[in-house]
Amino acid sequence: MSQHDILVLYYSRHGSTRDLARLIAEGVESVPGINARLRTVPPVSTVCESTEPAVPSDGAPYVEYVDLQQCIGLALGSSTRFGNMAAPMKYFWDGSSSEWMNGALIGKPACVFTSSGSMHGGQESTLLTMMIPLMHHGMMILGLPYSEPDLMTTVTGGTPYGVSHLSLADGSAPISPAEQRLAKAQGKRLAEIALRLV
Repeated sequence: MSQHDILVLYYSRHGSTRDLARLIAEGVESVPGINARLRTVPPVSTVCESTEPAVPSDGAPYVEYVDLQQCIGLALGSSTRFGNMAAPMKYFWDGSSSEWMNGALIGKPACVFTSSGSMHGGQESTLLTMMIPLMHHGMMILGLPYSEPDLMTTVTGGTPYGVSHLSLADGSAPISPAEQRLAKAQGKRLAEIALRLV
């Protein structure tokens, strides 16, 4: 059986969104024949002289636009910034016009995930607004169904739009067992559906 890649792309400031991404990747790789390709985006700076190394010092490698072309599905995650994705992730998608024109993502399934510092910090609006560029790219958006029992009982994070996490302002709150199960379930669902569409 040939191996197919699901791109798990995230931006994380304090590590919570990265931890969700790793759990989603576990769920993805629980499906035989599917590999999770973990990638992140570099931070952006208002200082013109500021540069980042070509390879991050730790964690996932930086994403390249070829990753969009090579994946059969996408899990997209960002920390919440005023109810929207963080600027580094938005910057990446703003530069994806060539992939949009070439239809690199048309017909591929995608899901979204986020973490925020406060309970009402804009998790759901972040998830919904992250879907918009994916829809412009022609992707098929997958939610998290209520057949996942944790969705009805969790008090820390989790929405039908995608898994979420309440990290607290300093990122100190660990991912709860319910959030862990939801993240793995979301990754598994994405991989299973992507495999059917190949």
